[in-house]
Amino acid sequence: MKLVVLGGGESGVGTALLGKKEGYKVFLSDFGKIKEKYKDVLIQNQIEWEDEKHTEEKILDADVVMKSPGIPDKAPIVKKLTEKGVEVISEIEFASRFSKAYTVAITGSNGKTTTTMLTHHLLQSAGLNVGLAGNIGDSYAQQVANGNYDGYVLELSSFQLDGIKNYAPHIAVITNLSPDHLDRYDYKYENYINAKFRITMNQTEDDYLIYDADDVEIEKWLKNNKTRAKLVGFSLTKTLTNGAYINKDTMIINVDNKEMTIPVSKIALEGKHNIKNAMAAATVAQILRVRKNTIRESMSNFQGAEHRLEKVLKIHNVQYINDSKATNVNSVYFALDSISTPIVWIAGGVDKGNDYNELMPLVREKVKAIVCLGIDNKKLIDAFGNVVDIMVETQSMEEAVKISSKIAEKGDTVLLAPACASFDLFENYEDRGNQFKQAVRQL
Repeated sequence: MKLVVLGGGESGVGTALLGKKEGYKVFLSDFGKIKEKYKDVLIQNQIEWEDEKHTEEKILDADVVMKSPGIPDKAPIVKKLTEKGVEVISEIEFASRFSKAYTVAITGSNGKTTTTMLTHHLLQSAGLNVGLAGNIGDSYAQQVANGNYDGYVLELSSFQLDGIKNYAPHIAVITNLSPDHLDRYDYKYENYINAKFRITMNQTEDDYLIYDADDVEIEKWLKNNKTRAKLVGFSLTKTLTNGAYINKDTMIINVDNKEMTIPVSKIALEGKHNIKNAMAAATVAQILRVRKNTIRESMSNFQGAEHRLEKVLKIHNVQYINDSKATNVNSVYFALDSISTPIVWIAGGVDKGNDYNELMPLVREKVKAIVCLGIDNKKLIDAFGNVVDIMVETQSMEEAVKISSKIAEKGDTVLLAPACASFDLFENYEDRGNQFKQAVRQL
């Protein structure tokens, strides 16, 4: 059997290692350049590879192809494979075929990284032997190849879910839905929503789907579509018989007729959206029978994700916050909403078809200046040029931070929340966040 892996990043190299272990003849091909650290792994493991090209005759004779999530279905080589009837799947699908471990899979437009990390933290603190994978950490396939875990907590994007056929998580979580990556879904929101709900398509009556019961689009989908999984909601506004909700200052989680409570004040993460992330994670822990005291303790000592509303420094009484992971409008909404001081907002990058209207009330109320950081800032300027007092265009992070520090006064917050992808000036959102922190430290 021949396995072809398209893409030589974390998920691609992990899949190649697992494929080799399972006896496949493996060929890995990347149209871009493969990083040295990944090349070394491929060479050490004697896996055939190429980069900066796709050799068609070596790819089209595959029995199965694992496509990295970053490669769109519209890519010419993918189209040729599909026309030929070759099975094209994601790393998650491939790896799950060789693993008996249960999985908790978390998706959503926002909050999935925090929810995934918090869930993993809760389960690990309870002594469960669980791995962390998907969009975080070492690839799922590589961890399956090493075979040391009883379970996995996976953060899954819609792109990873597009490539599943039979994969079914024991517990699925959908944190929320807002328009994102529409360029990959023919600019149709419903296509993107359907991609997210693929997470539950193979679940059975013994599995669970945890979801935001305040989310209009999620509620609508559940009304019009069927899933066999047990439904468990979480809500800030409703009282749920099966699920998590808030009563005064207490979070109540009721699943399978077992109830537990957590004082909201004990949750380490700040902001309304983080209460929802905490509800989702606590519900998973409750289903997996983690002790109530362990859940409460782990909630109060959790350190949030890097690049996610991360407080960097306070200089001359100005707070600098790194939310480089806010790559869509909805995440920026959460960020602006959670800050109570006047804001100097650093934004911009590669626009993903953003509609900035929903930010208007918050920007009018809280933002005193916008510092644009991107190759093309026209859309931001058109949207907010008449709304804020100061609008500046910059070409580097250092410049953006320096200008922000000059505009900001005592008691203000300088917030990096780009609302866009980072690929014009940075390698990725981590690189962007790290450059921001570096520039702040140099002030």
